[in-house]
Amino acid sequence: MTVEITITYEGNLRCKSVHGPSDSEISTDAPVDNQGKGESFSPTDLVATALGTCMLTIIGIVAESHGWSIEGARARVEKGMVADPVRRIGRLEVVISVPGEFSKEEQQMLEKAALACPVHKSLPAEMSLPVRFEFGV
Repeated sequence: MTVEITITYEGNLRCKSVHGPSDSEISTDAPVDNQGKGESFSPTDLVATALGTCMLTIIGIVAESHGWSIEGARARVEKGMVADPVRRIGRLEVVISVPGEFSKEEQQMLEKAALACPVHKSLPAEMSLPVRFEFGV
C-alpha cells in the first residue's frame, strides 16, 4: 500500500503537506533554534508525533480486538536534538498512560504491541527510544 503526500515549500522555512487520500493539510515551520519562527510543528516534531500516535493506534487496535476500552489513553513524547556529528533527533522519550484496569498479561500484550508499531521499528538503532507505560491512570 502506498500513500501520496504532496509537500509545497511556501517560503520563510514553512511547508504545507497534503495527505492524498483525505486532502487533510499540515503545515510545518522551522524551529526557533534552527532559523525558523517556531509557529507550527517542525519536521522533527512530526517524527515525535508520528511515534506517539502510532503507538497509541496500535494499542487501540489490540484493545478493540479484545473488547477493552482505552479511551482517554495518552502518549507524551519528549524530543531531544543532538548536533554531533550532524543535527538530528537523538532521543525520543515516550510515556504512555492507559486508563482502566488490566492484568499483567494484558499490560504486557499492550506494551508489546506499542513497541512493534511501524514508526518505532523504522527509527534508527542509534536513536535513544526509552518507553515507559503507566496503567490505571
